[in-house]
Amino acid sequence: MDGQWQVPPRLNMARQCLAGPAEQLAIIDLTGPVRQDVSVGTLEKMTDGLARRLMRDVAPGDRVGVLLSQSPWCAAAHLAVWKIGAISVPLFKLFQRDALRSRVSDAGAKIVLTDAQGAELLGDLASPLMASEAGEEGPPLPFADTGADDPAVLIYTSGTTGSPKGALHGHRVLTGHLPGVSISHNHLQKGDCLWTPADWAWIGGLFDVLMPGLSLGIPVVAARLDKFTPEACADVIGRGGVRNVFFPPTALRMLKAADQAIPGLRSVASGGEPLGAEMLAWGERAFGLTINEFYGQTECNMVVSSCATDFPARPGCIGKPVPGHEVAVIDEAGNLTLDEGDVAIHRGSASMLLEYWNNPQATAEKFRGDWLVTGDRGVWEGDYLRFVGRDDDVITSAGYRIGPAEIEDCLLTHPAVATVGVVGKPDPLRTEIVKAYVVLKPGAKVSAHELQGLVRDRLAHYSYPREIAFLDALPMTVTGKVIRKELKRRAAAELEAEQ
Repeated sequence: MDGQWQVPPRLNMARQCLAGPAEQLAIIDLTGPVRQDVSVGTLEKMTDGLARRLMRDVAPGDRVGVLLSQSPWCAAAHLAVWKIGAISVPLFKLFQRDALRSRVSDAGAKIVLTDAQGAELLGDLASPLMASEAGEEGPPLPFADTGADDPAVLIYTSGTTGSPKGALHGHRVLTGHLPGVSISHNHLQKGDCLWTPADWAWIGGLFDVLMPGLSLGIPVVAARLDKFTPEACADVIGRGGVRNVFFPPTALRMLKAADQAIPGLRSVASGGEPLGAEMLAWGERAFGLTINEFYGQTECNMVVSSCATDFPARPGCIGKPVPGHEVAVIDEAGNLTLDEGDVAIHRGSASMLLEYWNNPQATAEKFRGDWLVTGDRGVWEGDYLRFVGRDDDVITSAGYRIGPAEIEDCLLTHPAVATVGVVGKPDPLRTEIVKAYVVLKPGAKVSAHELQGLVRDRLAHYSYPREIAFLDALPMTVTGKVIRKELKRRAAAELEAEQ
């Protein structure tokens, strides 16, 4: 590991998360009709009970699926797997059978910790083990003697740029997240309380909220929102005494569309897609604070962040490199550049994956020398990193390179627009034209001509969408990101139909 990280050679994430005093509040459980407070001591007993049961069938290095929504049992399931030196595989309740099959099969997970609903989804894909019923009584279990680079968790990418790949992380991955998580919440402190509507099956829920909260002694709220609504969100924040929220951009857009103000928060962090000036300005009004954007990906997370208490936000930029992570913009030869280039992270980052599971070719292709290439395009503005777009999202039109994010942000400023996706549509004259797919708010009306004029007046004459289509919904990943490749496919099919 790089010398700037103080990562001990022997490290077990379960020990990190259960190191607090037994009486310390760990999880505020709002999944039932009555609030339940779960202490560190109670969580450790739950963890040990599951670990004893797993040890009948699971050896160190074996993969164990975790198919559970936000709940204390979901936390205990991961901790139990790590405590015995096995590898947890987070799985999402909204996966269809094929998505579950591909991940369970690829990981070789023979056992999945779940509940009755999850067991039904799982079917015969693996042996379901009911987490809340599987605990066994006995003396406290020792933590497995694992190293920082020993595999601990296998998280599958959301598949925005191809088939999902399994990012295998070591026990150091939590340590690698801690600086960025704290910074993105204006430095976590005593009295804080964390929550996210994001499912804990994703790196954003698991390692941007749950496990950092446990390891830093900050209570984490567990709440099950079958459908995110502004009203349900405000209810969770009120009942749980939430002070710090990680909102995916989709959730923020829904709150903005409903003009839902939520006072009393100390920090709001967001990552996954750039927000832009309009969303940041709305956040100031709705929350009374500056939303802190952060950046990373499943393969290497929490490497760039904003922090309103340390430096002013700059719209369109995603912040500054988090201490400990060497972030650069590089050219095709792997050299540093001040021009637009590929956002990359140097080897040595504690949150960097060990490898793609059973995929050495993909692992090799992810690196350019000692740099992990994110697949995103960026450019430096001083020490701020401006996000241009996914490498395959950047639009080339009449010689101009156009990032879709600022066009989407501009269109979102119109009061009739709920959400939008912008892609390049193949064009024989210009290589590509800018095409916008727009979803309007219920009952709202606006013409394509008006929206085109908005972008032309606010941005640049070459970047306005020459075509706009109105849709009922956009294709989204389960983590709430617009799947631009599907919109691109649609745009290409439109061109073929026109010819």
